[in-house]
Amino acid sequence: MAQDLRDLFKEKDKQSTLRMTEGHEERFLNKLDQALPTDNPVGWRFQMWQIAASFVLLLGLGYGIYHFFQKPVVDSTESIADTDSNVKEQQLKSLGDISPDLKKVEDYYLAHINLELSKVKLTPDNKELFDGYVIRLGELNQEYKKLSLELTENGPNELTVSALIDNLKLRLNLLYRLKEQLHDLNASEEASKV
Repeated sequence: MAQDLRDLFKEKDKQSTLRMTEGHEERFLNKLDQALPTDNPVGWRFQMWQIAASFVLLLGLGYGIYHFFQKPVVDSTESIADTDSNVKEQQLKSLGDISPDLKKVEDYYLAHINLELSKVKLTPDNKELFDGYVIRLGELNQEYKKLSLELTENGPNELTVSALIDNLKLRLNLLYRLKEQLHDLNASEEASKV
């Protein structure tokens, strides 16, 4: 029952009496050339317009992508001032740049200063007191930066190193004093409530 389909088609072709007339393919190609000529100047112009439109589209997309990924422009006066101060701060020497022992001292004081600042509980009652201490700490921090700048410009000397350490001590002592005053303030408030 099963027959090979290839054999069936071969037999069918042999039995078929239908044949194309002589020159049929040539006549078909001539008619095709008349209907769609290959050297059509209008078609050539249309293709050029398509190419030009594609080119303009690609340029537009490229320009848009360029502006999308471009970094935002910063006001030149701000960037000069900011970068100048950032460069100075990055180039400033600290006690740690002089010796590892001084780095330990600096790290000790800075860690304790940050620890004491984190322990302070700010309430509306002690806000004024706290703000006064923060202003004084800011002044000491600016003085520390000036001393660091002096250390960078003039090199390490005993006076500058001592002044830097004393500045750190003073800031830490200031925080201890703030902590004591806040404790006293809280104790007096609790006593007045009783």
